[in-house]
Amino acid sequence: MTSASSTKEPESSEPKITPKDAIQVQKAVALGKEMMKNGDEVTKVEVAMVIYEQIHEESREVIVRAFIEGANLTPKGAQTYFYNCKRKFRKRS
Repeated sequence: MTSASSTKEPESSEPKITPKDAIQVQKAVALGKEMMKNGDEVTKVEVAMVIYEQIHEESREVIVRAFIEGANLTPKGAQTYFYNCKRKFRKRS
């Protein structure tokens, strides 16, 4: 017995993440990348905090994606940095 193969491509399990302000998110990611070029002078925590300050009104998913792209964090690391930055930001405000 042979089974018929489906020609459909598997659907992505990741939903599309739509930022409220895509331009601001792009700017924050670009700033993070620029800061990371000066590797010895800044830490990933500092880069993540700068990104968070610029896009703190975005959803968690958008901010985590920006951390991954702009601060070279892993998905798990980005989640941790998100919660830490969120706490620090609230204390400052």
